[in-house]
Amino acid sequence: MSDKTILYVEDNEFNLKMVRQLLARTAYRLIEATDGEMGVATALKEVPGLILMDIQLPKMSGLDATRRLRADPKTATIPIIVITSFALSGDDQKAKDAGATAYMAKPYSPRELLQMIRNLLPEQ
Repeated sequence: MSDKTILYVEDNEFNLKMVRQLLARTAYRLIEATDGEMGVATALKEVPGLILMDIQLPKMSGLDATRRLRADPKTATIPIIVITSFALSGDDQKAKDAGATAYMAKPYSPRELLQMIRNLLPEQ
């Protein structure tokens, strides 16, 4: 367990690669899960310092995974940034209702995402 560990729950390889590159030169350690069920299991096992959660995921949606993590005392207080390419009206509210700490719509600026990560999980 490391408080500088970030779990990214995302099934799209392009998006995973972009975040890998974004965090490569930082103090953060990135771990990955490619579906909602794996994301919940990994979060409970690793207890990361922050979670990036896609909404559209196989097996369990990111919103359901977020709800599940919020319900468990081990992961209830971990900051969760929900990321979605389906920036429909009301998605931000659905994310917050599920327990997300913050919300970002794709396409997003990698610099903005990194700033949001650093605000919620300082690098030092």
